[in-house]
Amino acid sequence: MTRDQYTLVDPAKLYAEYEPKKQHQPEPGLEADLQPKPDLGESTYRGTGRLQGRRALITGADSGIGAAVAIAFAREGASVAMSYLPSEAEDADRVAALVREAGVVAVQLPGDLRDAEYCRTLVADAADQLGGLDILVNNGGKQVFNEDLETLSDEQFDDTFKTNVYGMFWITKAALAHLPAGASIINTTSIQAYKQSAVLVDYASTKATINAFTKGLAQQLAPRGIRVNAVAPGPIWTVLQVTDGQPQEKIAHFGEDTPLGRMGQPAELAPAYVFLASAESSYVIGETLNVNGGIPSP
Repeated sequence: MTRDQYTLVDPAKLYAEYEPKKQHQPEPGLEADLQPKPDLGESTYRGTGRLQGRRALITGADSGIGAAVAIAFAREGASVAMSYLPSEAEDADRVAALVREAGVVAVQLPGDLRDAEYCRTLVADAADQLGGLDILVNNGGKQVFNEDLETLSDEQFDDTFKTNVYGMFWITKAALAHLPAGASIINTTSIQAYKQSAVLVDYASTKATINAFTKGLAQQLAPRGIRVNAVAPGPIWTVLQVTDGQPQEKIAHFGEDTPLGRMGQPAELAPAYVFLASAESSYVIGETLNVNGGIPSP
Protein backbone atom coordinates (compact mmCIF):
# COMPACT_ATOMS: atom_id res chain seq x y z
CA MET A 1 0.00 0.00 0.00
CA THR A 2 1.29 3.46 -0.91
CA ARG A 3 1.48 5.73 2.11
CA ASP A 4 -0.11 9.18 2.04
CA GLN A 5 -0.91 11.74 4.74
CA TYR A 6 -4.02 9.76 5.71
CA THR A 7 -2.21 6.46 6.36
CA LEU A 8 -2.14 5.25 9.96
CA VAL A 9 1.51 5.13 11.06
CA ASP A 10 3.58 5.13 14.24
CA PRO A 11 4.94 8.71 14.26
CA ALA A 12 7.89 7.72 16.42
CA LYS A 13 9.06 5.24 13.78
CA LEU A 14 8.24 7.34 10.74
CA TYR A 15 11.36 8.38 8.82
CA ALA A 16 13.51 6.04 10.91
CA GLU A 17 15.79 5.61 7.89
CA TYR A 18 16.77 9.30 7.97
CA GLU A 19 20.18 9.79 9.55
CA PRO A 20 21.46 13.35 9.17
CA LYS A 21 25.22 13.73 9.04
CA LYS A 22 27.58 16.65 9.40
CA GLN A 23 27.66 18.64 6.18
CA HIS A 24 28.05 22.28 5.35
CA GLN A 25 26.86 24.55 2.58
CA PRO A 26 27.30 28.31 2.21
CA GLU A 27 24.12 30.38 2.53
CA PRO A 28 21.49 30.03 1.22
CA GLY A 29 22.34 26.49 0.15
CA LEU A 30 20.61 24.07 -2.19
CA GLU A 31 18.32 21.22 -1.26
CA ALA A 32 19.66 19.47 -4.36
CA ASP A 33 22.97 19.06 -2.50
CA LEU A 34 21.50 18.09 0.89
CA GLN A 35 21.83 14.53 2.20
CA PRO A 36 19.52 12.89 2.97
CA LYS A 37 16.95 14.68 0.84
CA PRO A 38 14.03 16.07 2.87
CA ASP A 39 10.59 14.62 2.22
CA LEU A 40 8.50 17.34 0.60
CA GLY A 41 5.53 15.05 0.10
CA GLU A 42 6.38 14.52 -3.57
CA SER A 43 5.28 10.87 -3.44
CA THR A 44 2.98 10.97 -0.41
CA TYR A 45 0.74 14.05 -0.43
CA ARG A 46 -2.72 13.33 -1.83
CA GLY A 47 -5.01 16.25 -2.56
CA THR A 48 -8.79 16.26 -2.15
CA GLY A 49 -9.73 19.60 -3.74
CA ARG A 50 -9.72 21.61 -0.53
CA LEU A 51 -8.18 24.69 -2.23
CA GLN A 52 -9.73 24.38 -5.65
CA GLY A 53 -9.36 27.59 -7.65
CA ARG A 54 -7.44 29.42 -4.94
CA ARG A 55 -4.37 31.60 -5.65
CA ALA A 56 -1.44 31.51 -3.24
CA LEU A 57 1.79 33.46 -2.81
CA ILE A 58 4.45 31.53 -0.86
CA THR A 59 7.84 32.91 0.15
CA GLY A 60 10.76 30.54 0.59
CA ALA A 61 8.96 28.20 -1.80
CA ASP A 62 12.07 26.67 -3.40
CA SER A 63 12.82 24.13 -0.68
CA GLY A 64 11.95 22.85 2.78
CA ILE A 65 8.64 23.83 4.34
CA GLY A 66 7.75 26.36 1.64
CA ALA A 67 8.27 23.79 -1.10
CA ALA A 68 6.19 21.17 0.70
CA VAL A 69 3.41 23.73 1.13
CA ALA A 70 3.57 24.67 -2.56
CA ILE A 71 3.24 21.02 -3.60
CA ALA A 72 0.36 20.40 -1.19
CA PHE A 73 -1.49 23.57 -2.21
CA ALA A 74 -1.14 22.64 -5.88
CA ARG A 75 -2.49 19.15 -5.29
CA GLU A 76 -5.41 20.69 -3.43
CA GLY A 77 -6.18 22.78 -6.53
CA ALA A 78 -4.47 26.13 -5.83
CA SER A 79 -2.25 27.97 -8.28
CA VAL A 80 1.00 29.13 -6.70
CA ALA A 81 3.36 32.10 -7.01
CA MET A 82 6.80 31.19 -5.66
CA SER A 83 9.28 33.61 -4.07
CA TYR A 84 12.91 32.56 -3.52
CA LEU A 85 16.45 33.87 -3.94
CA PRO A 86 17.84 33.82 -7.49
CA SER A 87 20.65 31.50 -6.37
CA GLU A 88 18.02 28.93 -5.35
CA ALA A 89 16.70 28.55 -8.90
CA GLU A 90 17.72 24.88 -9.24
CA ASP A 91 15.52 23.88 -6.30
CA ALA A 92 12.73 26.24 -7.33
CA ASP A 93 12.58 24.88 -10.88
CA ARG A 94 12.05 21.35 -9.55
CA VAL A 95 9.25 22.42 -7.21
CA ALA A 96 7.59 24.53 -9.91
CA ALA A 97 7.56 21.49 -12.18
CA LEU A 98 5.80 19.47 -9.46
CA VAL A 99 3.25 22.26 -9.01
CA ARG A 100 2.54 22.31 -12.74
CA GLU A 101 2.21 18.51 -12.80
CA ALA A 102 -0.78 18.98 -10.49
CA GLY A 103 -2.51 20.88 -13.29
CA VAL A 104 -2.29 24.39 -11.84
CA VAL A 105 -0.29 27.52 -12.58
CA ALA A 106 3.17 28.03 -11.08
CA VAL A 107 4.63 31.54 -11.24
CA GLN A 108 8.31 31.94 -10.36
CA LEU A 109 9.27 35.34 -8.94
CA PRO A 110 12.85 35.31 -7.56
CA GLY A 111 14.21 38.12 -5.41
CA ASP A 112 15.49 39.13 -1.98
CA LEU A 113 13.04 39.62 0.92
CA ARG A 114 15.38 42.22 2.41
CA ASP A 115 14.47 44.53 -0.50
CA ALA A 116 11.26 46.46 0.16
CA GLU A 117 10.69 47.25 -3.51
CA TYR A 118 11.04 43.59 -4.48
CA CYS A 119 8.49 42.63 -1.81
CA ARG A 120 5.94 45.11 -3.11
CA THR A 121 6.54 44.18 -6.74
CA LEU A 122 6.35 40.49 -5.80
CA VAL A 123 2.80 40.91 -4.54
CA ALA A 124 1.70 42.93 -7.56
CA ASP A 125 3.23 40.44 -10.00
CA ALA A 126 1.78 37.45 -8.16
CA ALA A 127 -1.72 38.94 -8.16
CA ASP A 128 -1.42 39.94 -11.80
CA GLN A 129 -0.15 36.58 -13.06
CA LEU A 130 -2.47 34.48 -10.92
CA GLY A 131 -5.50 36.67 -11.62
CA GLY A 132 -5.85 37.58 -7.94
CA LEU A 133 -4.64 36.51 -4.54
CA ASP A 134 -6.44 34.85 -1.64
CA ILE A 135 -3.71 32.98 0.26
CA LEU A 136 -0.44 34.45 1.53
CA VAL A 137 2.20 32.29 3.21
CA ASN A 138 5.08 34.28 4.75
CA ASN A 139 7.62 31.49 5.11
CA GLY A 140 10.98 32.71 3.79
CA GLY A 141 13.54 33.03 6.55
CA LYS A 142 17.16 33.40 7.64
CA GLN A 143 18.76 31.43 10.48
CA VAL A 144 22.48 31.57 11.28
CA PHE A 145 23.75 30.48 14.69
CA ASN A 146 25.99 32.70 16.80
CA GLU A 147 27.40 31.67 20.16
CA ASP A 148 28.23 35.09 21.60
CA LEU A 149 26.18 38.30 21.41
CA GLU A 150 29.42 40.29 21.43
CA THR A 151 30.36 38.74 18.09
CA LEU A 152 26.87 39.00 16.55
CA SER A 153 27.38 41.57 13.83
CA ASP A 154 25.02 44.44 13.11
CA GLU A 155 24.81 43.11 9.55
CA GLN A 156 23.62 39.64 10.59
CA PHE A 157 21.12 41.04 13.10
CA ASP A 158 19.79 43.41 10.46
CA ASP A 159 19.65 40.74 7.74
CA THR A 160 17.77 38.32 10.01
CA PHE A 161 15.15 40.90 10.96
CA LYS A 162 14.80 42.23 7.42
CA THR A 163 14.33 38.74 5.97
CA ASN A 164 12.09 37.30 8.68
CA VAL A 165 10.13 40.34 9.90
CA TYR A 166 10.42 43.29 7.50
CA GLY A 167 9.82 41.09 4.46
CA MET A 168 6.66 39.72 6.09
CA PHE A 169 5.53 43.26 6.91
CA TRP A 170 6.15 44.66 3.43
CA ILE A 171 4.52 41.72 1.66
CA THR A 172 1.50 41.53 3.95
CA LYS A 173 0.88 45.26 3.76
CA ALA A 174 1.00 45.16 -0.05
CA ALA A 175 -1.17 42.03 -0.20
CA LEU A 176 -4.08 43.63 1.67
CA ALA A 177 -5.06 45.54 -1.46
CA HIS A 178 -5.66 42.19 -3.19
CA LEU A 179 -6.98 39.87 -0.47
CA PRO A 180 -10.79 39.47 -0.42
CA ALA A 181 -13.00 38.41 2.47
CA GLY A 182 -12.35 34.71 3.03
CA ALA A 183 -8.62 35.07 2.34
CA SER A 184 -6.00 33.55 4.62
CA ILE A 185 -2.59 34.80 5.76
CA ILE A 186 -0.28 32.20 7.30
CA ASN A 187 3.06 33.12 8.88
CA THR A 188 5.85 30.70 9.73
CA THR A 189 7.12 31.18 13.26
CA SER A 190 9.08 28.56 15.26
CA ILE A 191 9.46 26.63 18.50
CA GLN A 192 12.27 29.17 19.00
CA ALA A 193 9.61 31.75 19.84
CA TYR A 194 8.95 29.78 23.06
CA LYS A 195 12.01 27.63 23.71
CA GLN A 196 14.99 29.70 22.68
CA SER A 197 18.41 28.26 21.84
CA ALA A 198 21.38 30.15 23.23
CA VAL A 199 22.97 30.23 19.78
CA LEU A 200 19.90 31.64 17.98
CA VAL A 201 19.18 34.88 19.84
CA ASP A 202 18.51 37.00 16.74
CA TYR A 203 16.50 34.29 14.97
CA ALA A 204 14.41 33.48 18.07
CA SER A 205 13.71 37.18 18.54
CA THR A 206 12.28 37.42 15.02
CA LYS A 207 10.06 34.40 15.57
CA ALA A 208 8.60 35.84 18.79
CA THR A 209 7.94 39.03 16.82
CA ILE A 210 6.14 37.04 14.11
CA ASN A 211 3.87 35.50 16.76
CA ALA A 212 2.94 38.92 18.11
CA PHE A 213 2.47 40.35 14.60
CA THR A 214 0.19 37.41 13.74
CA LYS A 215 -2.04 37.76 16.78
CA GLY A 216 -2.32 41.54 16.57
CA LEU A 217 -3.01 41.60 12.85
CA ALA A 218 -5.54 38.79 13.22
CA GLN A 219 -7.67 41.01 15.43
CA GLN A 220 -7.32 43.94 13.04
CA LEU A 221 -8.33 41.98 9.94
CA ALA A 222 -11.02 39.71 11.37
CA PRO A 223 -13.79 42.26 10.72
CA ARG A 224 -12.71 42.28 7.07
CA GLY A 225 -13.09 38.51 6.88
CA ILE A 226 -9.35 37.92 6.42
CA ARG A 227 -7.95 35.29 8.75
CA VAL A 228 -4.36 35.50 10.04
CA ASN A 229 -2.69 32.51 11.70
CA ALA A 230 0.75 30.99 12.12
CA VAL A 231 2.50 27.63 12.11
CA ALA A 232 5.35 27.02 14.55
CA PRO A 233 7.63 24.21 13.35
CA GLY A 234 9.97 22.35 15.64
CA PRO A 235 13.26 20.86 14.39
CA ILE A 236 12.59 20.21 10.69
CA TRP A 237 15.17 18.79 8.26
CA THR A 238 15.86 21.47 5.65
CA VAL A 239 18.88 23.02 3.99
CA LEU A 240 18.58 25.84 6.54
CA GLN A 241 20.17 23.56 9.13
CA VAL A 242 23.41 22.95 7.20
CA THR A 243 23.94 26.55 6.08
CA ASP A 244 25.04 27.46 9.63
CA GLY A 245 21.50 27.25 10.98
CA GLN A 246 22.93 24.80 13.51
CA PRO A 247 26.47 24.15 14.78
CA GLN A 248 27.93 21.19 12.89
CA GLU A 249 28.20 19.05 16.04
CA LYS A 250 24.42 19.20 16.47
CA ILE A 251 23.50 18.02 12.97
CA ALA A 252 23.90 14.28 13.60
CA HIS A 253 21.56 14.46 16.63
CA PHE A 254 19.13 16.99 15.20
CA GLY A 255 15.64 16.57 16.68
CA GLU A 256 16.53 13.72 19.04
CA ASP A 257 15.47 15.76 22.09
CA THR A 258 11.81 15.88 21.00
CA PRO A 259 9.30 13.50 22.64
CA LEU A 260 9.11 11.63 19.32
CA GLY A 261 12.89 11.34 19.39
CA ARG A 262 13.46 12.52 15.83
CA MET A 263 13.50 15.51 13.52
CA GLY A 264 10.45 16.33 11.43
CA GLN A 265 10.12 16.49 7.67
CA PRO A 266 8.65 19.34 5.58
CA ALA A 267 5.90 16.97 4.39
CA GLU A 268 4.66 16.79 7.99
CA LEU A 269 4.13 20.57 8.05
CA ALA A 270 2.17 20.94 4.80
CA PRO A 271 -1.21 19.67 6.11
CA ALA A 272 -1.18 22.35 8.83
CA TYR A 273 -0.87 25.08 6.20
CA VAL A 274 -3.58 23.47 4.05
CA PHE A 275 -5.93 23.43 7.04
CA LEU A 276 -5.30 27.09 7.86
CA ALA A 277 -5.67 28.09 4.21
CA SER A 278 -8.92 26.19 3.69
CA ALA A 279 -12.47 27.12 4.64
CA GLU A 280 -12.37 24.29 7.19
CA SER A 281 -10.60 26.70 9.55
CA SER A 282 -13.14 29.50 9.13
CA TYR A 283 -13.36 30.06 12.92
CA VAL A 284 -9.61 29.83 13.54
CA ILE A 285 -8.07 33.28 13.86
CA GLY A 286 -4.89 34.41 15.62
CA GLU A 287 -3.84 30.82 16.28
CA THR A 288 -0.28 29.50 16.33
CA LEU A 289 -0.38 25.84 15.34
CA ASN A 290 2.62 24.00 16.79
CA VAL A 291 4.05 21.14 14.71
CA ASN A 292 7.08 20.17 16.74
CA GLY A 293 7.18 16.49 17.64
CA GLY A 294 5.61 17.00 21.04
CA ILE A 295 7.70 19.80 22.57
CA PRO A 296 5.48 21.54 25.17
CA SER A 297 4.54 25.02 23.99
CA PRO A 298 1.84 27.63 24.73
